[in-house]
Amino acid sequence: MRRRLLISTLVVAVTAVLLLGIPLAFVLSRLQISAAEAQVKRDATEVAKTLQNRVNAGLPADVAEAAAAAKSLPDRYISIRQDGLREFSIGDRPQAREAIIKVAATRDFRVTVAADDSVEYGRLTGALALIGALALAAVIVAVVLAMLQARRLTRPLEELASAADRLGLGDARPLGSRYGVPELDRLAEGLDGSARRITDLLSAERDFASDASHQLRTPLTALSMRLEEMIAAAGDPEVVREEGAAALAQTERLADVVSQLLGRTRRASRGMPSLIPIDDVVAQQVIEWDPAFRRVNRKLEVVGDKGLSAYITPGALGQVIATLLDNALVHGAGTVTIRTSRTHKSVVVEVRDEGKGVPHELAPRIFERNVSGRPGGTGLGLALARDVATADGANVVLVRPRPAVFAVFLPWGMRGPEEPPVVSGPA
Repeated sequence: MRRRLLISTLVVAVTAVLLLGIPLAFVLSRLQISAAEAQVKRDATEVAKTLQNRVNAGLPADVAEAAAAAKSLPDRYISIRQDGLREFSIGDRPQAREAIIKVAATRDFRVTVAADDSVEYGRLTGALALIGALALAAVIVAVVLAMLQARRLTRPLEELASAADRLGLGDARPLGSRYGVPELDRLAEGLDGSARRITDLLSAERDFASDASHQLRTPLTALSMRLEEMIAAAGDPEVVREEGAAALAQTERLADVVSQLLGRTRRASRGMPSLIPIDDVVAQQVIEWDPAFRRVNRKLEVVGDKGLSAYITPGALGQVIATLLDNALVHGAGTVTIRTSRTHKSVVVEVRDEGKGVPHELAPRIFERNVSGRPGGTGLGLALARDVATADGANVVLVRPRPAVFAVFLPWGMRGPEEPPVVSGPA
């Protein structure tokens, strides 16, 4: 591209020089010819005046002195005719077709001066040489400017092309450079915007994969435990039937989790919050998680108010409580208590255990992504639980770090479309 810019600029410069130089050379040549003719005319007039002045002063006509007045033109021929006297001439008379001939007359003298036309060509050659030098200088300046401009334009284009190639290969680093050329700057801004959007999409894709793997792990674990119970009770049809029903319920919950994860990318498909009984959701979670707690010799208890209802998307509350129970099973110790209560604005579901609780340095950041209380943890469970609850106008908070008490605050009254979500803090 740089070569094409140089060639095109050179062509434009040469064309401009020719279009300007040819008429200028023609005009300048005419001016030089006119100047040579005017000089010959002045010489003839000067010789005639000199002779006439001598005669008027009573002096004899001195042809040699008069000819000295015409010394501005070399190789000249001077013919002097005086009335009543013979004609005098100085120099060699040039051929008429190759000479500039001018005549001047006074009262007593007629002077003819002829100069070789080489005077014209000498002057013309000097003028053309000057024009040629200026044209060459203009072409050189144009080439230098073209090289600078080509470097200024090609370097940004090469960087933009390299950035576009990186973007196509998945490297979404923004270019971050501006060049002072509006068109190139708009192109750079477009590439940077595309890089940011691709980065956001890739980040959302990674988050979705992490969220999906984490959220599906809990129901899959519960489902595997149910299947193990069925295998262990293969000789008791009643137990098999109960465990099979529980496994089916767990499978349905797994399908709900998948739907909710997909709904995060398609919010329009998300269900509307509805009034659901809290006791049913808590009982379902107790049934699902009690085998896991019994397996490690721990208890799972339910206390508090009964008959409470709250507005939330079906399945969302179960997912949040399951995350809190899983967190208590992995990180906590002792008996895990689910306590339900009601305030003047919210229905509260607390999950508490008797373990060491949340470390002091992690308590302010416990709901952030990638913050985990144990090595190797994903740090996604509590963050996802808060996201799921917030989407329905609820909230998940850490009421007490040691021993850990987490609470879910649920709106129990229907809100108007203009009212903000009702979220209550810990009492």
